[in-house]
Amino acid sequence: MANHKSALKRAGQNEARRLRNRMVKTRVKNVVKEVREAAVANSDDMTNVFKNAQATLAKAAKKGVLHKRTASRKIGRLAKLSQSVKP
Repeated sequence: MANHKSALKRAGQNEARRLRNRMVKTRVKNVVKEVREAAVANSDDMTNVFKNAQATLAKAAKKGVLHKRTASRKIGRLAKLSQSVKP
């Protein structure tokens, strides 16, 4: 454990950021899963589910939790999937 006051503060900040990033990553995984499940079910609200996922991924990239190219790649793949589902 840290000994200096500044190191203790830094350790606390790192822990808070870790927990925040973990929540964002979990949310990203869940929205991606929702899009894939909607694609399998040929859901009518596929557009809304995809838009929600796109916004969540973009926000995660903006916050620095995901790299911007990673988010872009995931959005592109989900877009391709959502386009293939439409009748």
